This record gives sequence, structure tokens and C-alpha cells, in this order.
Amino acid sequence: MTRVSVHGAAGRMGRMIIKALVEDKGATLVSAIENGGHAAIGQDVATLIGLQEPLGVVVTSSFEAALERAEVVIDFSLPDAARSLFQACLARRVAAVVGTTGLDGAARSALEALARVAPVVCAPNYSVGVNAVWALAAQAVRLLGPDFDIEVVEMHHKHKVDAPSGTALRLAEVVAQARGLDPAVAIRSGRAGQVGARPDGEIGMHALRGGDVIGDHMLVLSGPGERIELTHRAHSREIWALGAIRAAHFVVGRPAGLYDMADVIGIAPS
Repeated sequence: MTRVSVHGAAGRMGRMIIKALVEDKGATLVSAIENGGHAAIGQDVATLIGLQEPLGVVVTSSFEAALERAEVVIDFSLPDAARSLFQACLARRVAAVVGTTGLDGAARSALEALARVAPVVCAPNYSVGVNAVWALAAQAVRLLGPDFDIEVVEMHHKHKVDAPSGTALRLAEVVAQARGLDPAVAIRSGRAGQVGARPDGEIGMHALRGGDVIGDHMLVLSGPGERIELTHRAHSREIWALGAIRAAHFVVGRPAGLYDMADVIGIAPS
């Protein structure tokens, strides 16, 4: 049984991960962590996921207590909180699965220090399907060659505050690298007005917002007389929780180092 701690336990992703862990026959939840002063501190995690019967795991703010029995900690929190967690894991050489985004320089340095002594999975997206799409997209771009124009389209719910999505940006970066282009130069977000003919080497990026769409991403490859569309649609946010737990099973017992979801699902380096 993989002994797992969850950091950011009361957040939306934390609660999903706890629920999925309870249902995972190969894992056991040994602790749940939240920032000091959070209303969830002292509550049994069953309260967080709507269960009536207690599970015997109480939310704590103490890294020392939470990591005592853990083999791996899954982190979906905030950059400052993540940095403190990495430092605590470093002292105990505890493996980590990191889903927190927007890490600043200090947090990134702490993550890299941890990876020198313990195995760490860090990925921008824990969906197995999305990671497969990235690999397939790179292969398609290399096979089709420069005669096929590249466009990336993403759609999310109307409450999403950033655009384009991090997943769409990563998709554009993957195909740019496969084409031998600099993403910083090649990616163009949106078009309006008299923009002229589409130049070679451009990667169009388009963000749609509306309704309650969890996340759709599409790569459009348009060539002479034909078009290929590679699409991923998320039907549930649970996919990220399940992917993170899969990464937790993978990382325990690995040599120290920094891994990503390509390693977890066995995608060979291109």
C-alpha cells in the first residue's frame, strides 16, 4: 500500500484527491495538511468529502506530524505553501507529486533541492489523456512536415481568469519544438483586423470562454487538401486527481530526481 499525504487538502483538488484515495485499493491516506488557521484544521477528512463516518485522518498544519508516516505527499496548494512543504520533505527525504503551478524562484529552488535527495514528479497537467496528446502532437508535426499549418484552440468555462490555458501553451510549446521553432516567436494569440496572409512558422493560439466547460483543447494541422484535428475534452476534474495518484504510485521507491507525467505513463523520449 502506498502511504500518501495530501497538501492543500481542503482545496477543490485536495478534496478530489482524498476522495479518489479512499477508493484506491492500492493506496492509503495517512495525513492531510492545510495552512494554519484554516477552518478545516482539526476536522476529520471525511467532512471534506461529504462522508458521514469518520476516516480517522484529521487535517493538520504540522508538516512534522503529517510526514511522519508518509511515503509520498501530493501537493496542490499555493507557491508559498508549496515551498515550505518542499523544505519539510527535504529534511525527511519524502517523495512528492507536485501539481501547484506558478512556482516562483524560491519555490522552484526548494523543489530542485528536494529532487536531489528524493524522487519528485512535477507536471503542468496530470491528465493521462492530455500527456498522451502532447506526445501524439509532437509526432504528428514531425511526420507531416512544414507544409501543415499549426493552430491551437482551447475552451474553458466563463469564470476562468487566465488565457490561454497553461495546457494550451504547453501544447503550443511541444509542437513548436517538434517543428524546430522558438515558441516565444512563433505563438500568436488571436487575430483581428487586416493582419495579412498567415506567415510560415506561425502557431495560432485561440482561447474560447463560455458556460461550464471544464477544458477542451484542439490541435489543428492544415495542409494542402487535408486537415487533421487532435482533440482532448475533459469530462470531469477527477482526471487530474487520478493522474496525480498514479504518479504517487510511480514515484515511491524511484531514485532521487525530477520526473514528469511522460515518465509516469511510459512515453519514450522523442
